[in-house]
Amino acid sequence: MYADAWLVTQDSHTGAGRLTIDLGAVVANWRAVAARQPGAETGAVVKADAYGLGARRVARALAAAGCRSFFVAQLGEAVELRRALPPEARLFVLNGLVPGAEALAVETGAVPVLNSLPQVARYAAEARRRDRRLPAALQVDSGMSRLGLSPAEVDTLAADPTMLDGVEVVLVMSHLACADEPANPANAAQHAAFVALADRLPAAPRALANSAGSAFAGFGHEVTRPGLALYGVEPTGRTDAGLRPVVTLEAPVVQLRTVAAGTGVGYGLSHVTSAETRLATIGVGYADGWPRHLGGRGAVWFDGVRLPIVGRVSMDSLTVDVSALPEGALAEGAMVELVGPHQSLQDVADAADTIAWEILTRLGARYERRYLEAGPAA
Repeated sequence: MYADAWLVTQDSHTGAGRLTIDLGAVVANWRAVAARQPGAETGAVVKADAYGLGARRVARALAAAGCRSFFVAQLGEAVELRRALPPEARLFVLNGLVPGAEALAVETGAVPVLNSLPQVARYAAEARRRDRRLPAALQVDSGMSRLGLSPAEVDTLAADPTMLDGVEVVLVMSHLACADEPANPANAAQHAAFVALADRLPAAPRALANSAGSAFAGFGHEVTRPGLALYGVEPTGRTDAGLRPVVTLEAPVVQLRTVAAGTGVGYGLSHVTSAETRLATIGVGYADGWPRHLGGRGAVWFDGVRLPIVGRVSMDSLTVDVSALPEGALAEGAMVELVGPHQSLQDVADAADTIAWEILTRLGARYERRYLEAGPAA
C-alpha cells in the first residue's frame, strides 16, 4: 500500500504550464519490465535528466524500489547523480570517457563503458597509476555502427589480454538498433553477433536488451537496460505492455477572443478562419518543448473536447479553436490538457511526426513541476 503526496518545486502561480510526474508509475513500470526477464537484473536508463523528468528524483525512487544499476550518457550526468544514490548503486557512463576524464570517473565512482581501444588504454593506464583494479564495462558493436569495440578491436583484445591489466570488466554490453521493430531480422543478427563477440572477452555479466528488447526471449542475459518504458511509453507500440502513464502536462489559457470569418491567426497568418471563431491563446510554446510542427496538426483537450491548434506554434504560446466548447466554458487561467488521459506522449509524437523520446527530452524548464511520490503508508 502506498500513500501519495505532492511535492511542488516551483511557485504555483507563475503562469507556466504544469508538468506532473508520477514516480509511483515509474517504479511500477520498472517492475513491469523486470517481470519480462525474471532471471536478469533490471537496471534503469536515466540519461538526459531521466528523459527530461528529473534524474535525481527518478533515480531515488527507483533505488528505493531496489534498482542498483543506472545508466547515463555522459560523465557529468554521473557526477550530478552520484550523491543521490546509495553507495552500492552502480552508475554506468554509456558514452565512455573523453581523454583526460579518467581520474574524475574514478573519483566519482562511475563505471565507464569503454567503447574503443584508446579508451581501454587510457583507463588501464589510470589503473596502473593508482596501482589498483578499476571497474569498467566493455561495449561491442554488434551491428549498429554507433558505439562499441569493432570486431577487429575485439580480436586485438582477445589476442593480447594484458591490454586489460588493471581493468575489472564488470559488464559486457551492446545496443540494439531495431528493437522497436520486433520482426526485424536485424535483432536476431545482432544478438548472435553480440554473443560471439562477448565470448571472446573476459567472462562478465552481459547486457543487450533495452526497453523493447526486454520482451525478446533469450535477450535478457544478466542485465537489462530499460529507458523509455520506465516513463510510460512502450517503444513497440504495444497496448498490452502493462505500463502506467507517468506524465501529465497542462498549460493555462492566457487570453480568449472571438474573431470574424477571414481573420488570420498567428505568425505568417498561416491560418485564416472560415467563419466566426472563438480562439484561446495557451501559454506554452516551442521554448517549452512543444513542437512547432504541431501548428495546424496537433490539439489540446479540455473537458473531454479536442481543441485543434490553429496557426503556428510560437516561442511562448499557441492558439486553439475553442468553438466546440459551450460559450463561457473556458476562462482565463483554466488549464488545458496537452498530455494526459485524452492524449498520450505517443499521440503527440505521431502528430508532430517525431518520436516520444524527443517529446519527453525537450520538455522545458519553465513548467511548474509536480512530483507524485509513492511511499509506505502509515
